[in-house]
Amino acid sequence: MSYEYIEKDGLRDRRLAIPKGQYIAGHAIGIVHLEVWYPLLPGNVVNAATYPFPVRFKLLRGSTQEMILRGDPALLDAIIEAGRELQVEGVRAIAGACGYLGRYQRQAAAALDVPVFLSSLLQAPMIARGLKPAARIGILCADGPALSPAVLEACGVTPDIPVTILGLEDQPEFSKILYSRGEFDAGRVEQEVVEGARRLVREHPDTGAILLECSDMPPFAAAVQRAVKLPVFDFITMIRWVYSAVVQRPYEGIM
Repeated sequence: MSYEYIEKDGLRDRRLAIPKGQYIAGHAIGIVHLEVWYPLLPGNVVNAATYPFPVRFKLLRGSTQEMILRGDPALLDAIIEAGRELQVEGVRAIAGACGYLGRYQRQAAAALDVPVFLSSLLQAPMIARGLKPAARIGILCADGPALSPAVLEACGVTPDIPVTILGLEDQPEFSKILYSRGEFDAGRVEQEVVEGARRLVREHPDTGAILLECSDMPPFAAAVQRAVKLPVFDFITMIRWVYSAVVQRPYEGIM
């Protein structure tokens, strides 16, 4: 939706316009997500209760975790198609719901007409600039081997940014999420995520922040922070930041 102010006879009118084909409104953030099957906890990117503002979800039909982990090029067309549908529905920015979608970041951003933020890893360059020069970012991810240099580079994680990567693909409970087994024990998943963060810090004491790649990890971000006493970034910190930019609010108060 767009609007313009028009002065007429000393009065200020606000004339509104909406693009043809837009039949809903109020969703500033659109989220594209994979076709996965397991419980989606509050805090998960694909749980609407996670957000203090409305979001619009769009399924990438036929997509699987196996496709995203191997970098299937067919996903790019699905992302762009879903992104264009979200644009028509009025979103002001588009986010992803899997860190490995960052592989398609450049192409999707070039093809769509609203800002695109497909991966939580896009925060890494900004995080690095806020830390001491030698400090590392500990990246906790769903599958370590799949987080290739190509995915990192597509998200702006260049070789000059010190990172340590730890994947949870071999953890018995987290792997139920990774392979869409339809159920998991949330308490055990939390233990595995927290222990992964502790291991990152224990093995690399110069770690200055934790970055959670996976869209299923934000429900456990507070527990991670309690355990390691460091800043913790994830998909939700990124999406809230983007929302605050595309939906600015007037300030109120006294002076």
